[in-house]
Amino acid sequence: MDAPQRLDLGQGITLAYHRLAAKGEGRRAPGIVFLGGFRSDMTGTKACFIEDWARARGRACLRFDYRGHGASSGDFAALAISDWTDDAEAAVTRLTEGPQILVGSSMGGWIALLLARRMPERIAGIVGIAAAPDFTESMWAEMSAEEQEALILRGRIEQPSDYSDEPYLITRRLIEDGRRNLVLTAPLVLPFPLRLLQGTADRDVPVTVALRTLEHVTCPDAQLTLVKGADHRFSGERELAILGATLEEVSAAAQEAARAGAATPMVAS
Repeated sequence: MDAPQRLDLGQGITLAYHRLAAKGEGRRAPGIVFLGGFRSDMTGTKACFIEDWARARGRACLRFDYRGHGASSGDFAALAISDWTDDAEAAVTRLTEGPQILVGSSMGGWIALLLARRMPERIAGIVGIAAAPDFTESMWAEMSAEEQEALILRGRIEQPSDYSDEPYLITRRLIEDGRRNLVLTAPLVLPFPLRLLQGTADRDVPVTVALRTLEHVTCPDAQLTLVKGADHRFSGERELAILGATLEEVSAAAQEAARAGAATPMVAS
């Protein structure tokens, strides 16, 4: 695999990324931006599938690592949702052109919704894969009283991970910063297609989160697809086929909306 390129954010901060330029008819369609999950990176199965999907259609595609993730610089323990949303905003602003379809996996789904508030004019659609908006509140609620006290006093705790031999590091700043970035507690207007893909066997993000998100948003074209037996990774052959079909659908809907002049950003009052 080719070495990633680097986006310089100043003060010694760099984001690693891979960018695919649009070709031919693909130049007429929105680009695709993959937003990864908590402690994930841009080399995962879904990120690479999306790039391959885009390449086959001549579409622009961007995948990158947040600070403290993958090949990017930064100390994971010192960072939180605001920082990673800033990274995503910088990546979209400086590395893409025109409207983009954001594909947010887990935490990336939360960040996609935060970007919808910050820069709706640059978003053509959102696909959430096991999207986990406001997940830090669930982290806090699921802690024991002893863990909550330790987090407050020491500033960090560790919990076992189902995806790595290394434990999850949870910091007090992550929880406190998460509360400043909640998206399911205030109006959330999405003037573009929203598709939520959710496995029924997901042990990290329950189906109730997807249902709550669907009910909460104000969106003229929002759909939830439940996939029986799919887990949080959502990366099996069946799930990737569903993801590809969803990207086709959202792309077509976004282009139709643009042609109809219905893509004017709406901002919640």
